Amino acid sequence: MERTILHCDLNGFYAAVECIFRPELKDVPMAVAGNPENRHGIILAKNELAKKYKVQTAETIWKAKKKCPDLVLVPPHHDEYGRYSRLVNEIYEEFTDLVEPFGIDESWLDVTGVYNLFGSGVEIADKIRKTIKERLDLTVSVGVSFNKIFAKLGSDYKKPDATTIISRDNYKKIVWPLPVSDLLYVGKAAKEALSKMYINTIGELANSNKENIVKRLGKMGEIIHDYANGIDDSPVRAAQDKPNIKSVGNGTTFDHDLVGFEEIKSEVLALADEVASRMRRYGVKCYVVSVTIKDPRFKSISRQKTLISPTHITKEITDISMELIRSCWSEKAPIRAITITGAHLTPSEQTIEQLTIFGDKYNSNKEKLEKLDNTVDKIREKYGRQIIGLGNLIKDDTIHTND
Repeated sequence: MERTILHCDLNGFYAAVECIFRPELKDVPMAVAGNPENRHGIILAKNELAKKYKVQTAETIWKAKKKCPDLVLVPPHHDEYGRYSRLVNEIYEEFTDLVEPFGIDESWLDVTGVYNLFGSGVEIADKIRKTIKERLDLTVSVGVSFNKIFAKLGSDYKKPDATTIISRDNYKKIVWPLPVSDLLYVGKAAKEALSKMYINTIGELANSNKENIVKRLGKMGEIIHDYANGIDDSPVRAAQDKPNIKSVGNGTTFDHDLVGFEEIKSEVLALADEVASRMRRYGVKCYVVSVTIKDPRFKSISRQKTLISPTHITKEITDISMELIRSCWSEKAPIRAITITGAHLTPSEQTIEQLTIFGDKYNSNKEKLEKLDNTVDKIREKYGRQIIGLGNLIKDDTIHTND
């Protein structure tokens, strides 16, 4: 039996959530934006009225305002976006237990096994759209297809609040004329490489010589060539399954250049806190901590350290990151951006017994730090992330580019 996969994409999610709390925003062009007084003054999301003025996500506020002088800007409320994302996914799980979130506003659903309960893929998609609109006052576009890749293209094909089916009979007509950059995992570098081969549409990629694509792009070339031809058997993970995470990273471009280790450490603590808390949420620890630093001229340097004992403790990741920075960076040299990453991950439960080899004092201190972090996690889960910090953790109003 052929699979039926849905890809559900919430329309203008951040902006739509803001309109729930301020209904008057529905009648004006509006956008959720970063702080215009720093270097993160960009558009994070916009409503349909703003879209008519060609306002685009990720463009600067001044460009957006130039297109639409009456554009209303509101600050982001990430805790609310997270809450509504969970509510939406709970609705998806009413239809199937095979739900795989892909970011805060997108999810894949495998509905192959629930036809007898809810009808065809298109009928299920329409029921989901109706349910979300009635319960949460949000709209969602849904792609229906025989694999995850084409389902995602379907949800992007028609917006807002629409269902698009991409079948084996019509995919060449719908998918192949689309720009090759619309295909999942075709980023800027791959797009440029394909353009040099005179490949600009998904159809041109599908009909190209696969060996030549692999020579130019390696393993990823083979994958995207298959995707263009509708070849994708990757499963939709069940809601209870943990994702196969290879690394957890968090990067920030600061609103001013950092100078001095004291100022640097405050920002490193904020980054390390996010990385560590996400690892704890995923149930993993890292054996490698890496730091990438970018100076005001956009030159980057990276350093990493392999640990004897894996960690997901905020203080340890902070201390290791600062150790790496001090080893390669002058205190007087300005820093524009920092990214901290935990890699070589291992399940947390597999590392518990290993603690005993490092001595009672070491283990006792580590256990105290883990208890502290777990307590902070529980408080934040109940009251929101901004309710509590660690030590000199300052409020971070920057944009996390690697979340």
